[in-house]
Amino acid sequence: MDFVITVGSFVLEIPQSVVNWLGLCVILCVLLVIWGKKFEKADPTQAPKGIVLMVEMLYNTCMSIIGDNLKEKTHRYLPFLGTLTMMMAMSNLLGLLGLQPPTSNLSVNVILALMMFLLIQYNGIRKGGLLARMKELTEPMFFLTPLNIIGELALPISLSLRLFGNILAGSIIMALVYYMMTSFMPFGALGYLFTPLLHAYFDIFSGLIQTYIFFTLASFFLSEQVCEGE
Repeated sequence: MDFVITVGSFVLEIPQSVVNWLGLCVILCVLLVIWGKKFEKADPTQAPKGIVLMVEMLYNTCMSIIGDNLKEKTHRYLPFLGTLTMMMAMSNLLGLLGLQPPTSNLSVNVILALMMFLLIQYNGIRKGGLLARMKELTEPMFFLTPLNIIGELALPISLSLRLFGNILAGSIIMALVYYMMTSFMPFGALGYLFTPLLHAYFDIFSGLIQTYIFFTLASFFLSEQVCEGE
């Protein structure tokens, strides 16, 4: 159900997916503050355990996703890309709670993809200036410039549509499965034997795989601008 704000004649309708994303932002901010305090009190001479161990595993996971591409530049972009990686993973898993994943909304995915695109273009311009960045689009031959421009624009389109298609498809399939189960009751109750497997695939496996693909591709194209020649 969408969230509606009405002030006089002004009506603002916020999709449930956006509300869920904002809710995840608040939850993750609170968790990061709590985790940070745990790390401040942790004894570096002792083996990590509990929350500290879990956070170290999350840190290593984010490092492995973007580190192979960004290499020594990883720590510079880890706070931004690592936070978004955790946000997207949590978002894709919301289907397990019966909530709409924010990434099933194309608008959310387009914004995320545009953020990656602008970050890449900013670093490309920052590296050698606007003219040098424009010159790159004419290489190796000038008549290939239109294809190079299309290739640059294809990144945010492919990132957003791939994520949107996979997450939305999983949500629709699970909704159809539950609808069929209620339509064929009491025999439909047998469907509960198979729904855990379907959730494991569409919500957990597919959701985490799409998170991995999104940030692996984004970090790869970013590395071409920040790690070139190093």
